[in-house]
Amino acid sequence: MEDSLGLYYLPQPALPAVRVYVRRAEDGSIEYRMWDAEHPEVWEKHQWINMEVIAMAAQLFSQERDGSWQPAKIYDSNVAEALLKQQEEAEAKARAKAEAQARRQAQMQSDK
Repeated sequence: MEDSLGLYYLPQPALPAVRVYVRRAEDGSIEYRMWDAEHPEVWEKHQWINMEVIAMAAQLFSQERDGSWQPAKIYDSNVAEALLKQQEEAEAKARAKAEAQARRQAQMQSDK
C-alpha cells in the first residue's frame, strides 16, 4: 500500500492504525519507519532505521521486556522486499512506456 508518506504494510492487519513504511536506502538496503495513528510522536521521534539497528534494539529490549518485543513480527524483511520489488518493477515499466512513447513521438516528428 502507498500513501503520501510512502510505501507501507500493516504489521498487524487487525490494527490498521499501525503501519511500517519501507524504502530502499542508497546502499540498496531496506529502511523502515513506523507510524502509529494513536501515537504520532513515534513518526516524529524515530527516523528511518535499517535491520542492523532493529536487531540491536531487539537485543536491548529483550533484556528489559523478557523477550516480549519481537521485531521480526513487526519489521518483516520478506514483506518489505516484496513491496519494494513490486514498486521498482512498476516504476521500470512506467519508464519504459514513457521512453517508447517519446521515441514514437520523435519518429512521427522526423517523418513529417
